[in-house]
Amino acid sequence: MSVDLATVKRVARLARIAVSEEDAERMTGELNGILGFVEQLSEVNVDGVEPMTSVMPMEMKMRADVVTDGNKAEDIVANAPNEDRNFFLVPKVVE
Repeated sequence: MSVDLATVKRVARLARIAVSEEDAERMTGELNGILGFVEQLSEVNVDGVEPMTSVMPMEMKMRADVVTDGNKAEDIVANAPNEDRNFFLVPKVVE
């Protein structure tokens, strides 16, 4: 897969990032280099390799899987500009 100048400009527009023509041309080469590296990684045989969460072997910390009612409704709406009975009040928008 390769990226062309139009794709770089489209992605920049979707991300709402201002990119000059020179930067877009430079990014085209950089993105193609990154995608080339990812393609090389896809060639590596990872059959039988377990997924890792860390480079160091460690046990994941587990917490009890219980349902709790936080009882923090007042704390949550404490900084709300408008609230009523622990619900956020927002202005009605009709277009």
